[in-house]
Amino acid sequence: MDMNVLSTPGHLISLAARGFARLSEARLKPLGFGVGHLPVLVALQDGRASTQRDLARFARVEQPPMAQMLARMERDGLIRRTPDPADGRSSLITLTERAEARLPDAVAVLLQGNDDVLRDFTDEEAGLLVTLLTRLIANLDRVAGAEASPGPERSS
Repeated sequence: MDMNVLSTPGHLISLAARGFARLSEARLKPLGFGVGHLPVLVALQDGRASTQRDLARFARVEQPPMAQMLARMERDGLIRRTPDPADGRSSLITLTERAEARLPDAVAVLLQGNDDVLRDFTDEEAGLLVTLLTRLIANLDRVAGAEASPGPERSS
């Protein structure tokens, strides 16, 4: 079967993700946030504290990029670090009052963006899309995990 690679789910989802990222980035910028900040903001909302390692795991990114982003967020006054009483080598990271105050507006902007791009979808279609994407992400995690874990050696 000759399939056009530009019409595969992977490519179309990638295009949609980039489109969402551009839209969200433009709408979050006036609030002092970026799309990359979202996992950190969600993880630390409501006064929660976390370590860099746990934030990297939550955001599904490696530690070095998380360290760079946290340094920028600290520079921009969005997070603060305090020594972790349970581990002197580690810091606990929390949102600043400024970031906490802007977070509800950021959530509203993102929800409005989703509403805007799903305007001609029925509630059932939007719900089905979320269900299918959630399953797809779980499958991607499973396949990537299986490929990353060392298995028995294969003979050719």
